[in-house]
Amino acid sequence: MNILRVRAGVDVLLKKSGELLKNKRVGLITNQTGVTKNLKPTIDAFCEHPKIKLVALYGPEHGVRGDAPDGQYIESFTDERTGLPVHSLYGLAKKPTQESLKDVDVLVFDIQDAGVRFFTFISTMSYAMEAAAEVGIPFVVLDRPNPINGISAEGNILNPEFKSFVGLHPIPIRHGMTVGELTMLFNAEFGIDADLTVVKMDNWHRNMWFNDTGLIWVQPSPNLPTPDTATAYPGTCLIEGTNVSEGRGTTRPFELLGAPWIDCVKLADELNLRKLPRVLFRTVCFTPSFSKYVGKRCYGIQVHVINRNAFKPVETGLHIIDAIHKLHPDNFEWRKPQPGQPYFFDLLAGTDETRHQLEEDVPVKKIVEGWQKELSQFMKIRKRHLLYPTGS
Repeated sequence: MNILRVRAGVDVLLKKSGELLKNKRVGLITNQTGVTKNLKPTIDAFCEHPKIKLVALYGPEHGVRGDAPDGQYIESFTDERTGLPVHSLYGLAKKPTQESLKDVDVLVFDIQDAGVRFFTFISTMSYAMEAAAEVGIPFVVLDRPNPINGISAEGNILNPEFKSFVGLHPIPIRHGMTVGELTMLFNAEFGIDADLTVVKMDNWHRNMWFNDTGLIWVQPSPNLPTPDTATAYPGTCLIEGTNVSEGRGTTRPFELLGAPWIDCVKLADELNLRKLPRVLFRTVCFTPSFSKYVGKRCYGIQVHVINRNAFKPVETGLHIIDAIHKLHPDNFEWRKPQPGQPYFFDLLAGTDETRHQLEEDVPVKKIVEGWQKELSQFMKIRKRHLLYPTGS
């Protein structure tokens, strides 16, 4: 198959000699995924460019170099390589402060997203848009592909009562948009009103998965190592809200799922009997090197996607939880929340209704059917902000 080489937003910007940023002091929100087509970090490309004056860096969850574990508090610091200040957006502040923006004329975002609501980079992006609007500077997005295609959308719409950093806006779990398109939707539909510019990609079509683009995969976070992981992630990330390991501490996070008390044969048989769209389940045992059940042998399943275009990751994730809950009612638990806080599963799901339905043994098919009216309404809104053709 001939792969049409996609040119990411940063390469489009540089091809035009960086004119958009000429004579402006630039603040850059980025991480290890912000690279040119030749894998040069956007930070270095900007520092070396004669028309771009990079003055500050801003790092999301996992840090500006992508070396911090999930959920780890990150301090601000000075970057040894460039000597630039690095303002943490995953520490005391998750939104750029006015102080951190005082010497910045334009704020630029260049990060590869995962295509799901609870991936925190899009929350960072939304807060940064707000900050730019508040201080009156432009916000520029260097667009990148949605790695799990720009057509498929799945999941419930977030209930604003469960708004959090793993879900700020009322969009579905799998939204089918690029970060550039999301900024346009956030700006217009949720009242941010930033001075927004999206530097579009060249040659990207909505039906493309990441490995159709000709771009090189740089893992967006330590536990999203491959595009295959990203395919399963919209559903298997929901396992994080339970006492079942989501495979952190293994070489196949979000594809290996299990716990010491699971009967892996019964679980794999039960899930395969459900004949879910284009996915099979294999019995596995694994020992996580960190995170849940560190050093303990876990028994469970590996998720094998047979046809990614027909696969429904969110629905599959609910089936996995439902099956474990039914097979092991005395062992299965939701991750206990902090006092006065919602269950983490509810924050990921964007509602407590899904958890209650699973507890009450409501069929997954009925749960999914209950999402469709709001999802259809979202798709109509989404259509107003799409920048790219479907493709053939």
